[in-house]
Amino acid sequence: MKICVLSSGSKGNVTYLEAGGKKFLLDAGRNYTYIAKALNDISVDIKDIDYILITHNHEDHITALKTILSRTKAIVLTSQKIAEAIPSLNNLSQIKYIEDELIIDNIKIISIHSSHDAIDSRNYIINYDDKSLAYITDTGYINNKYFKLLKNLDIYLFESNHDIELLQHGPYPAWLKKRVLSDEGHLSNKLSSFYLSKLVGDKTKKIILIHLSETNNLEEIALETINNTFLENNIKFNNIECAKQNEKTEVVEV
Repeated sequence: MKICVLSSGSKGNVTYLEAGGKKFLLDAGRNYTYIAKALNDISVDIKDIDYILITHNHEDHITALKTILSRTKAIVLTSQKIAEAIPSLNNLSQIKYIEDELIIDNIKIISIHSSHDAIDSRNYIINYDDKSLAYITDTGYINNKYFKLLKNLDIYLFESNHDIELLQHGPYPAWLKKRVLSDEGHLSNKLSSFYLSKLVGDKTKKIILIHLSETNNLEEIALETINNTFLENNIKFNNIECAKQNEKTEVVEV
């Protein structure tokens, strides 16, 4: 399993995943040119993408979707309700619905409900060849019923959107601050760190913090928060990095 976050933040989100010879994009929230170049930089042709896994219909997760579908043979994987909320998804032959789980060859994709102000928003757990990845983004909280599925995975792509103090004293209007902080908003550094302290295990090899707000967060604060939380819980794990808006991560392979 290979993973590379191509872009992550308030302006757009897209990640490359390769497993079992299949090539995936997790969301498609930058323009086609950016995604194609970022993929080319890691020796992947965008026209070879097999599947695009979509979490929800907000623009920062689907910007390039229409163009990619018009220029490639990629298949969209998402729930029926999410698909119906995206006007560009009008070709049913390019959609495969995933409601609870889907198996493609030996790749198992588990769809879990997230809590966001979008129609039927989802997060995903992907398993292949005894390797596992969680893609957790755009959610105000994580339901306890998913903890067993999320525990002790190899890689966590995990939202750490905002620092609560920076948000509360920042430039956002009151209604937007309330939205971000709500149960249908985004995970704060504090909440993200709390969840990860309960989830990481001896199998865990990498944590990439994603969807950091350019206005209400800083990489050093996000990393300090999780490192302090781990220290308080006697967790010895430091292979953690923050994904960036305009710069891809290194390719992680497990």
